[in-house]
Amino acid sequence: MNMQLRLASSFSRSLLTCGALVLFSASFVCAETVSVLKDGANVRTGPSTDAQVAMELFQGYPLKVEEKKGDWIKVSDFEKDSGWINKALVGPGNTVIVNSKNSINMRSEPATTGAVVANIERGVVLTKISTKGDWVQVKHVKGTEGWINKTLLWP
Repeated sequence: MNMQLRLASSFSRSLLTCGALVLFSASFVCAETVSVLKDGANVRTGPSTDAQVAMELFQGYPLKVEEKKGDWIKVSDFEKDSGWINKALVGPGNTVIVNSKNSINMRSEPATTGAVVANIERGVVLTKISTKGDWVQVKHVKGTEGWINKTLLWP
């Protein structure tokens, strides 16, 4: 019993660093996310300023962390493109991107019955404010706030 308690305790500590607590799980993957801090941030083909630029991203663009190597982070985006970015160019992952085939509705409350406050196109980046069940409260750069179902957002 004591060994199980120690294992559960260390397992819980590792899960809490990801912002979640999952009990009785045989496997767990923590998907760390970051957001680009400034416009014109280069994502490169390798972890060096000598490597070719693969993408140029704008402020707020969300990325998933795949690997870390010194001052460099291997990242991927909502379209599964990947590359390396210097860690000085990213901060906490507080943004999401619309990942749907068509434009989607931002609603006044976390329900499909909420009034539509905006229509948002694929690829638009929004700042995450909070979550409630399957809904994410977001804010557009121009100030519009509302709710979007999390299945329509990445990450």
